[in-house]
Amino acid sequence: MAATTPASGPALRIVEGAEAARASVLRRDPLGDPALPPPVRASIRETFDEDLGAFEVVARIIARVREDGDAAVRAFSQRFDGSADAPLEVSPEEIEAAFAETPEELLDSLRFAADRVRHYHERQLAHGPRSFLEGGVGMTVQPIARAGIYMTGSVAVLPSSVLHTALPGLVAGVPERIGVTAAREDGSVHPLKLVAAELAGVQRIFRASGAQAIAALALGTGTIPRVDKIFGPGNVFVTLAKQQLFGEVGIDAIYGPTETLVLADEQAAPDLCAADLLAQAEHDTLARPVLITTSRAHAEAVRAEVERQLADLERGAIARAAVEGGGAVVADGLDEAVALANEFAPEHLCLLTSEPERIAPLITAAGGVFVGDHSPEVLGDYVAGPSHVMPTGGSARYASPLSVLDFLKVSSVIALPEGALAELGPHAARLARAEGLTGHARSIERRLEGL
Repeated sequence: MAATTPASGPALRIVEGAEAARASVLRRDPLGDPALPPPVRASIRETFDEDLGAFEVVARIIARVREDGDAAVRAFSQRFDGSADAPLEVSPEEIEAAFAETPEELLDSLRFAADRVRHYHERQLAHGPRSFLEGGVGMTVQPIARAGIYMTGSVAVLPSSVLHTALPGLVAGVPERIGVTAAREDGSVHPLKLVAAELAGVQRIFRASGAQAIAALALGTGTIPRVDKIFGPGNVFVTLAKQQLFGEVGIDAIYGPTETLVLADEQAAPDLCAADLLAQAEHDTLARPVLITTSRAHAEAVRAEVERQLADLERGAIARAAVEGGGAVVADGLDEAVALANEFAPEHLCLLTSEPERIAPLITAAGGVFVGDHSPEVLGDYVAGPSHVMPTGGSARYASPLSVLDFLKVSSVIALPEGALAELGPHAARLARAEGLTGHARSIERRLEGL
């Protein structure tokens, strides 16, 4: 039976039992063609002279970039970012000035984070696939030639995302790494983004945002090079552009709103549970903070703590809206809590139980697992090491966090010695004729006749 707080009450609703949870707190809507807020719809009307959904807006932007290249990228980016005209490419002098503008303590923290992320991915690469050739067959493992890095963040500046998206590509050995980013009102790029990009090995940076930036990377323009694969999260227009252009360009994944699931028992400190929920809730109104606990009293204590912490949170209005879209689930014991967590397959899963090390091996579907009070998810956002770009929307059932492996590709190699043809050829020819592919069979048989 579900017990939900009224709209005028506390933000965190509480439901009891698995079925009530699946029907409400743990229910996700498909990406589809999402409803857009009134200011965005007004901007679309002003730009296209008609009401359009997000999917059609993206399709039209892609078509314009395909036809007009740089001009379309500049026009759309300046229109939607409200930015002044400026050269598409960021100059070395701007990057140098960004370092001068950034306080030294903040530079130290960015360098510290970059070092941690780079070292983690160097260890990951050491444990990754290797080229081999044995018995005439094998594979080559090599980086893609050119990666596009979407440097997300316009209203909020997210240098950490630049580090966590670009550094795996640097470690993987991608020869060319191209960045795109929104510009500010005066046409400049925020210095923290430029500093992070330089620390992460992004070699060229362009003022391009949204769907038009994705189209430019996928198709190439007069100024922006066409890339082989695009990396990084973004808003709904970025996500739809990646969907629509997949096939013409590779993409890392489709990312939806951020989500955190806190799995707790009655021993977990309510203030820490609330803090972890709000840390993700403040990202945007569509973020999904979820608590699964084994006690109604504990859920109510966390709800009260959420209210206390919301009162002085700088982005409190955003966080409150996100909390209202999430909720708390009271499970019938830890076994059911774990089962529901695996079924939901969250981007982030925080284990705040009395024995988190015992529960961790039971988690089979999560982008990142954060074990115990001393491993908060926010450390993963910045300095833990693994990329914070993780699967969302339940895709952790089959997908993985961004890694060096996403920047690598494998080619199969068949380099058989002459004697192998006599052994393998008759079987191949026989199978080809069984499939009615006589051209295949003759390709083998002609060679066998020449032995």
